[in-house]
Amino acid sequence: MGARKAGHSSQGSALARQGSVEAVFAYYGDLFMRPMAQGGLAPLANVGEAEAFRQLLGDVIDTHLDTCSDEGERRILQHARVELTAAQQAQGSGNLVRRLVNVCTTLLALPGVRRGGQWASSRLMAGHLAQVTRYLARSEADDDGRTLDERIRSRLLSFLHEDRPTVVIAHSLGSVVALEALHHYQGSIPLLVTVGSPIGMRTVVHPRLRPQPPATPNCVHRWLNFWDRDDIIAPRPRLERAILPNAAGCLPLTDRVDSDGIWVHTATKYLAQASVAGPVMEALRAAGDRGPA
Repeated sequence: MGARKAGHSSQGSALARQGSVEAVFAYYGDLFMRPMAQGGLAPLANVGEAEAFRQLLGDVIDTHLDTCSDEGERRILQHARVELTAAQQAQGSGNLVRRLVNVCTTLLALPGVRRGGQWASSRLMAGHLAQVTRYLARSEADDDGRTLDERIRSRLLSFLHEDRPTVVIAHSLGSVVALEALHHYQGSIPLLVTVGSPIGMRTVVHPRLRPQPPATPNCVHRWLNFWDRDDIIAPRPRLERAILPNAAGCLPLTDRVDSDGIWVHTATKYLAQASVAGPVMEALRAAGDRGPA
């Protein structure tokens, strides 16, 4: 849909017929599964993970309070902040997690989140957000000693081929994964597109990124970042203010999109925008002209 809106529908069909472009999806959701997980929220393993999740929710709430002018929404956010403060006093990870799920219930009352999120319940929302903190915990080692974040980055890198240019589209936590993984990649990335990215979160995400200070990977030639006002995962969207340039001077360039309807955080919703799909199609055409991409 986005390619058609950007005037590239025939071009996309031609690239597919020619076989000059291969599309792959690097899925790693299975790596987050834990034994006995129920109800869409894999349990946070300890107080440390739950506390990191509490800090992430605080970053989301405080950022939206800084920018929100609607009095009704501000009251909801202030109530969520009070609940979050009470959660800080909770003893034990189980009790803390239950209180944090209650905070998510309050946040789902925000008109933009209720309309824009894909979460059917606060537990699903909490489970999705908790994946960010679990990745950044650098723990959950497997039998070979590889931590969860290492296994996720390896999964992504296994889909990349250094002998041909690759356009990378990274969504949500995937933008954090891509940023870190591409620092270990020697191929060419003519375009990196991030959508719904939490990279700019100052408390939990940005200071835990690797390497520090965070910078554009040298393999990236161009980086476009997109956010939607109703996307709760991207409360600090201007990544160019949080990322250093690479050796070639490349910085992320941020643009806002406005998706009507529901589920604005999904990657498909972003890719339905002409401003997102257009540069992707142009980069694929350029890469296809140089050979398989």
